[in-house]
Amino acid sequence: MSDVEQPLVETFHEFYAEMNGHDYLAVISDSKESYKKWSSLAQLSCPISDLKEISIVEMPLSHVDATVQSIQLSKTKSTRTLPVSNGGLCFLKSVEEALLDSLEIISVDQCDDTKLEIMSEDEIQQIESHFYRGGKIEWINFWLADQQKCGVIIKRDAYKQASTILNTVIHLSKCIESVNIYHHPGSGGSTVARQILWSQRTKVRCAVVKRSKEVTTVCEHAVKLREHDENDTKNCLPVLLLLEDQNADYVDELGQHLRNVIAIKKIVPSVLCFILLVCNRSNDPERMCRALPSRTVTVTHKLSDREKPLFSKKVEQLKLQFKAEFILTFVLMSKEFQPSYIKDFVNNILDNIDHSSLITRLIRIVALLNCYVEDSYISVSHCEATLGVAVHVDTTRDHAFVDHLNDAARLLFIHLKESLTQISTIRIIHPKVAKEILTQLSATLRQSEIAMNLIKDPVLINHRFDRDEFLKFIKALFIRRNKKSRGDPKGTTFSPLIEHVSTEDGVQKAVDLLEAAYMALGKDAHVAQQLARLLYTNCRFEEALKWAEEAKSLLPHEIHILDTLGQVYKRWFYYLYDNLVDKEPSPERDVEIISTALKGISAFRASEKAPTKETLSFNHSYYGEIDIGCRLLNFLSKVDVFSSRTGKSELMKYLLTDYIPAEVKTPWQTFHWQLKGLQKSLNHAFEYISEDLSYFQTNLSEEDEEHDARDLEQVHKPREWLTRKSAVYAGFFCNIPDESDEAAESSSTDMAGPAEKLSSFERQMRAYKLGGGNVITIFSLLHDKKRERAGKKLETIINMYSENLTWNELDQKELTNFMFCQIALNCVLPGSSKLLSLQKLQELSKRFNTKGKNMSSPSALFLLSLLFWPETSNESSSADAQILLEAINVLQRLYVKKKQHMRKSRILTHFFLAKARGLNKIVHKSAIEKHIKGTLNERNLKWLGGEVWKNKEVVQLLKRVEGWTENGKLFVKGGGRGDKIRVVPLHSASLPNGNENVTFYLGFTFDGVVALDIQVAE
Repeated sequence: MSDVEQPLVETFHEFYAEMNGHDYLAVISDSKESYKKWSSLAQLSCPISDLKEISIVEMPLSHVDATVQSIQLSKTKSTRTLPVSNGGLCFLKSVEEALLDSLEIISVDQCDDTKLEIMSEDEIQQIESHFYRGGKIEWINFWLADQQKCGVIIKRDAYKQASTILNTVIHLSKCIESVNIYHHPGSGGSTVARQILWSQRTKVRCAVVKRSKEVTTVCEHAVKLREHDENDTKNCLPVLLLLEDQNADYVDELGQHLRNVIAIKKIVPSVLCFILLVCNRSNDPERMCRALPSRTVTVTHKLSDREKPLFSKKVEQLKLQFKAEFILTFVLMSKEFQPSYIKDFVNNILDNIDHSSLITRLIRIVALLNCYVEDSYISVSHCEATLGVAVHVDTTRDHAFVDHLNDAARLLFIHLKESLTQISTIRIIHPKVAKEILTQLSATLRQSEIAMNLIKDPVLINHRFDRDEFLKFIKALFIRRNKKSRGDPKGTTFSPLIEHVSTEDGVQKAVDLLEAAYMALGKDAHVAQQLARLLYTNCRFEEALKWAEEAKSLLPHEIHILDTLGQVYKRWFYYLYDNLVDKEPSPERDVEIISTALKGISAFRASEKAPTKETLSFNHSYYGEIDIGCRLLNFLSKVDVFSSRTGKSELMKYLLTDYIPAEVKTPWQTFHWQLKGLQKSLNHAFEYISEDLSYFQTNLSEEDEEHDARDLEQVHKPREWLTRKSAVYAGFFCNIPDESDEAAESSSTDMAGPAEKLSSFERQMRAYKLGGGNVITIFSLLHDKKRERAGKKLETIINMYSENLTWNELDQKELTNFMFCQIALNCVLPGSSKLLSLQKLQELSKRFNTKGKNMSSPSALFLLSLLFWPETSNESSSADAQILLEAINVLQRLYVKKKQHMRKSRILTHFFLAKARGLNKIVHKSAIEKHIKGTLNERNLKWLGGEVWKNKEVVQLLKRVEGWTENGKLFVKGGGRGDKIRVVPLHSASLPNGNENVTFYLGFTFDGVVALDIQVAE
């Protein structure tokens, strides 16, 4: 024992004896080893059980200092405190907190430095009334309530529900968890979220993520907050992060970044590190809750039976303290925002108002913005400018502005400080009140006129102070659409204001408004685009074309703008076609229709080829080209020269060869070359879309969704759309009749006819018609709930390729599709007599090239990765292993190139490696999804969170592959000596850092092979 330890033991003996026990003693040691050695000696005078009761082990003296200071009466601390995993507290210095500027950190001693003794009663009442009048709750509100200096803040049912979910997830073995709160605007959802942070701040580390901060910065700061002054960074307290009104892409990206950091730091995946509390406004919170009920609570304007008496009682208490106008929003809340109550309330305030005054004009403008643009406001500086108030920059500025307001404005406006800039702003006390104000005031001045007054007011539009934010609200007023994906009850084709004006005042008024907005916003290309959309929707095609061309001149390389030009011609063509008087058009009379269609196709192709620095989720113009092309084929088939009994073969001959019927030779002389290239261009468009959908999941970014002009099916069900359109397209080039599903099931095997009599083109078109034309339509058959029906279609396609056929006669595309049909058939009807063996498919696939100018398509390379992946690590020949290695390397290179032009798109895993042998080693994702229960969002969460890999059926089905990590990359053994294949972690959350032997499930994607559920080998 050292000289230092001996005196400490002796001192303890003396104290223990002198004080007759341990009631007033505490033993603190920041080293577990030192304490172990010391306690073995201290037992001479104190029983080990008593010693444990008074000992605090592994707590640094800095934590002891912070803990002791937190219970002292002094309020002159220059630092704040955070909870620590050892049960104590640690200091957070101001300079340290300033470095984490993307987070608003809530400390254990939040607001404790408030000098309550010098706060007047008026100041406290002002803080309290600001909240009950509609202002956002501040931490000082909670603190004053805890100090019993103001009334208790009601905890709504959602608080208890969210707290229960939070307590549940804290005990789950996952590194990141999330809890969602969806709330009606102005219903107190933000208050519930902050109440949760306030109550949890002593148990976990809490912070609010500030708006407009980069995901990478937030991730870095959240990790630093978690690890701050902790001894063991692998076992810290979790961090509770509040994200308010952030879109799903942002939340998902933050979660993924945090998972990556957890993996790099080699933290055990079962240790909870971060909880994301996602609080979003929604006009339909109940529907959003149904998507993920186990992790979501709702806050609505409707009060429960438990809440009603609490609110009624609170209103009576507040009325004793404040005048009614100081608690308006809370009174409305207690009435559940009943429309009749709001109507009477607003009517009483606006009674006898001067409709010609500048202040009433300001009320109209603010109400218009607040009604249609979420979270909008107007700066006090803008208000002063439009009212002509002289500006004096001093502490009384806000009071000077208020003095210029009439009684109605004082009651309806609430003053706020913008969180990031601290700019003084105003808005209406509640969105529902804003809507009612607009309804009542528009009786004397239409909403279209209010909006026109706003955008034609040079003082408001050109006011320099906070101008960018103000113009952003104006642009949203005219462009931002309602979307169900954002929680709106229904989607809108245009902004809600434009739809309202179109309905109430006519389309021309809406056009006038957009034209004025276009000029007010400095000739904004996106407003010109909306004008074109509004005009072509209302069949005003010449004007629509003018505005689409105007938008193109401003942003000549933006794909969405170019796509709109194609949409104008598409709708124009549809209109001309649908309004044909003669149901059997003649070549001479209908040149205009063909010309319009071909102009549309040309516009879409220009969009497809446009050079752009912007990255997009997908190029949507191929969809428009296919829409026009298929309908144009339908139109051509009805032209009298092609509408006879033999007309279809005549049309095919015209489109596919040099043949030109005499009847169309002269009238269509400028179109022949384009029409004869139609089949090939449509085929190219189908292939492009199929390839995109093969690589990536189809989630749209919010920005892309805002400007997307496609049909709903193309946006939300692109694979189903592609399958349907493929059949329509092929129907013009083959003679398979359209049949019902039942008929198709019973007679599909007869549809192919004698295979040896079919040309390659006829085979391909018939395959297209049945769903075998490209990778995506083939894979779509695997999602058919009637597996027998899908199997019959696949057998019919395969039956076209008789044994007499020489495989070398097939081009690579046809061979690729045939082999994918074989794999798909094995998934739905594994006992089919039409199946070839794995070895035969491997032999056929050796025609594919992995090098040089004639390198095969990504689909063919993907096929090689499926067929040549070994069932055991020792079974591949060196030649087969080389084919696999080259195919995967090329796939990975092609993916990197492809991803450069895509925005945050997630790779799509099509197949997984199973324990079975032969073709049965290839398992489609649909076979796994059938074992996963719950709503779509719940199933997605199980994939993202890794719960899928704990499912018993999935564990029994799939094979775990052995590999190793090396310098942050994952590899498996290749076939040859020293060969290794790189495997990309699909979610790198479980990828250990350093050299570790690991096991994982293997997925097959167009990025090569990916690893899922990576575990360090025992």
